[in-house]
Amino acid sequence: MPEIAAVPLLTLEVERNGDVATVKCQGKLVLGVCDFLTCKVRELIPDTKRIVLDLTDLKQMDSMGLGTIVRLYVTAKSGGGCLVLINMGPRIRQLLGITNLLSVLTDMCEQGVTIRF
Repeated sequence: MPEIAAVPLLTLEVERNGDVATVKCQGKLVLGVCDFLTCKVRELIPDTKRIVLDLTDLKQMDSMGLGTIVRLYVTAKSGGGCLVLINMGPRIRQLLGITNLLSVLTDMCEQGVTIRF
């Protein structure tokens, strides 16, 4: 019987342009894959002043994903950079609203993090 390859829950594509890195997220940011995103972004922090998370193709996020976004903000900020979230879909925006993190992230915007819907 042939083995079926597992479909990754989250794929990331990183594009660099000077001191800006854009991380295009595709799939699901859920328990089990959050460390993948965290490791990829932490690699970028020493050389990057602005990290953009493009969430256009992110279809699902759970509480671990939410926590990961907040941790990445703190890590980027403490590394002298900033984190930008762009292109959040309605389901992700709704999840942030339900958990009251949308207002927290809005406060982050005032401290150097931009969120663009």
